[in-house]
Amino acid sequence: MAFFRKVVYNTGHIPFNPGKEVSFVPDLSAELDQSLIASLTCPVCGCALHTSDDRHSLVCDGARTHCFDGGGGGYLPLAPRHPGGGDARDAVRARSHFLNSGYYEPARAALCRLAAEHFPPGGRLLDAGCGEGYYSIGLAASGFAVMGFDLSKYAVDAAARRARAERLKKAPQDGSHTLFAVGSVFELPVRDACVDGVVNVFAPCAPAEFARVLKPGGKLIVAGAGEEHLMGLKRLLYDETHVNDSRRDLPGADVPLTLSERRTVSFSMTVEGRENLDALFSMTPYYWRTSRDGQGRLAAADRLETSVSFDFFVYTKTVDE
Repeated sequence: MAFFRKVVYNTGHIPFNPGKEVSFVPDLSAELDQSLIASLTCPVCGCALHTSDDRHSLVCDGARTHCFDGGGGGYLPLAPRHPGGGDARDAVRARSHFLNSGYYEPARAALCRLAAEHFPPGGRLLDAGCGEGYYSIGLAASGFAVMGFDLSKYAVDAAARRARAERLKKAPQDGSHTLFAVGSVFELPVRDACVDGVVNVFAPCAPAEFARVLKPGGKLIVAGAGEEHLMGLKRLLYDETHVNDSRRDLPGADVPLTLSERRTVSFSMTVEGRENLDALFSMTPYYWRTSRDGQGRLAAADRLETSVSFDFFVYTKTVDE
């Protein structure tokens, strides 16, 4: 006798009992943009995903009907091959605190302006390495439908909860135009040629995978540290400093992505307070390679003036003639 085996993947964030209805999981048909769900594929077998009959899970069209339960905050676990990974809970909290304080708002505004110039109005975007969703939610507020993927379940949970809070605060009847999922930027559970744009902000860059999911003529925006990014912090931490190198993982000649524009956005900021200074430090690679002397100088400071510099690279997916 033929039978189906329903394989269920769970985030690990909420308790789960196989065979029992998970009634407390959010209604995904209400929480998530259905057009974004239609862009997803099963990370196990590659088949299309759709909302289950009980509206608490996504199930695939494959023979084994893989099932993915939504997390308590409304995010999706779509990285079963990558258990764990990404930023830890404390790192996510620290970065969320710093970003929510508004220090990087000029950079987010610049990204949104660039997106408005290069992506179609209301276009479908993918934020690869979205973290806690700071840039994703800014893009959604600009009118785009945004899918965010990150390997850290703590970051994605924070992003989904923040997006839901923003939606309920502004216009709960309008529905959501964001979707957040645990997923690897190198193996995105997304259909080929289904998004108008990809953004990749201070996260690992996977040019071949980004080219795969972009529509012909679609755009990729990659952001990295400019030459003078956080130079004030570096001078506090180190006796000798150098300008930052450009990103080394940008698209090359082996992928169908052509550089269309490069833009640098720079501004100054003054960071005050121990919690903000520690949060900024923990967001940087310097956190892992600063001597005790440098850490001591930071601990003694209660105020930091520094430059901020974002390099934006815009690529266009070339169309075969």
